[in-house]
Amino acid sequence: MASLFHSFLFISSLIFFISPSTSKPLPSHPKSLVLSITKDKWSLQHTTQISQRTPLVAVKLTVDLGGRFIWTDCETGYFSSSFKPVKCNSPICSLSNSGSCISDCEPNPKAPVCTNRTCQHLPDNRVAFISDTGDIRQDIVSFRSLNGRNVSIPDFPFVCSSTSVLDKLADGVTGVAGLGRSNISIPAYSSSAFGFSKKFSMCLSSSTKSNGVVIIGDGPYPTGLLYTPLILNPDGVTAAAIYYGEPSADYFIGLKSIRFNGKELKINKTLLSIAPDGSGGTMLSTIQPYTTLHSSIYKVLLKAVTKNLNLWTKVIPRMPVPFDACYRTLGTEAFAKDMAPIDLVLGSVDGKSEVIWRISGENSIVTVDVFTVCFAFLDGGTERGITNVIIGGYQLEENFLQFDIANSRLGFTSNLSATRNTACSSLNLK
Repeated sequence: MASLFHSFLFISSLIFFISPSTSKPLPSHPKSLVLSITKDKWSLQHTTQISQRTPLVAVKLTVDLGGRFIWTDCETGYFSSSFKPVKCNSPICSLSNSGSCISDCEPNPKAPVCTNRTCQHLPDNRVAFISDTGDIRQDIVSFRSLNGRNVSIPDFPFVCSSTSVLDKLADGVTGVAGLGRSNISIPAYSSSAFGFSKKFSMCLSSSTKSNGVVIIGDGPYPTGLLYTPLILNPDGVTAAAIYYGEPSADYFIGLKSIRFNGKELKINKTLLSIAPDGSGGTMLSTIQPYTTLHSSIYKVLLKAVTKNLNLWTKVIPRMPVPFDACYRTLGTEAFAKDMAPIDLVLGSVDGKSEVIWRISGENSIVTVDVFTVCFAFLDGGTERGITNVIIGGYQLEENFLQFDIANSRLGFTSNLSATRNTACSSLNLK
C-alpha cells in the first residue's frame, strides 16, 4: 500500500550544463515538481498536461522518456505576451546543442512573431518517426509542486513545431514532453532552475482511469530499489532527426541475458551491446507501447513462452494485431498471475555482480478482451541500425523507476501490484 513508500529523493535532470541564465535557483523554490501522467485508452500513449504562456494555457503533451525537450505546435495558434526567441549563439542555444539558425524568417499570423537569427532545433515525433525544423523559444511554464502549489519557471525553453509533426499523437495532444538525457529537457532544465539534484522518478499507471506520476526533486520512493548502470549511447540514432554529433537522449541499460521460467535463453549476446554506430543495446521507451526485440531474440523467447503456455490453455488460430501468441481463458487476471516470469539479467553498479529485473505476468500478458489474452512482446525485425531491445510502455507500467543521473544509475522495482500489493496511482505524494 501507499504506506510502504517512504520519503525519497527524486530528482530531475539529464546530463546538462548550467547556463548563465539558470545557474542560480529561483528565489522561492519547491523541493520537487510533479507531473501527473495519464494513459490514453486508444493510442496507449502516456500523456501529461502543463500550463504555459501568458495568460496560462493548458497544454496536453505525449510523454517521451527519451525526448530532448518540450515541443509544441505553434502553427495553429500560439498567443502569449511572455514568449521570447532564443537567439543564435546565446547560452540557451549552445545549451540545446542546436545545429542550425534561421536567418530570414517568414511571419505566420497564427504563430509567434518570427525573429531573424533565431536558434533552431528538431521537434521529434517518434510515434510516427517524423521530424521538422522549429524555432527555439522561451516562455512561462507552470508546474505543480509536491505540496500541491503551482510554481512557474519564467523562461523555460521549448521548440515550436508545425502541425504536421503531430501525426499519430494521442487525441488532443499538441506536442511532446521530453524527459531525456539532454540539457533542456523537463527534468534537466527544472533541476537547474530550482537547484534540484540530477535525479527524477517515474511510475506509469497501467489503468486509463487512474494516473501515474513523474517526480522531479525530493519526494517519496519505495524502499529496496535495485540499481543498474545507465549507459550513454554516443550516437543519436534513436531519434527521428539529429544534428551531427548529437548523442542519444534515451536511457540505455546493460542487459546481459534473458531468462524465462528460471532458464537462460540461448540468444546472440552481441546484439545486447551498443555498436560503434549507435545500433544495438537495450533502451527504455514510453513511446513504444510494447517491448520489441530483435527477431532472433524474440523467436527464442516466443518459443519458450508458447511451449510453456500451450501445455495448459487453448491457443487462438488467428491472432489480434500486433501479437503472435494469444489464448482463450475465462480468467485473464489469474492467467497473468500464473505466467512464468521473464528475468532481465542486468549488470550491477559495482560491476561485479548481477541484478534481476523481473517481468511478471502482469507486464508480459495483456488482456485483449474479456476472454482473450496475448503475449505482450513484439518482433522488432532484423534491420541494422536500430535498438535491438526496447523495453516498452506496457512493461514499464506499475514498475517504479528512479533515474539517478548524478550517479549514472537506474533504480527499479518489479511490478508493484505483484510484489508490494500497491500501484503507481496509490503513491503517497504528500
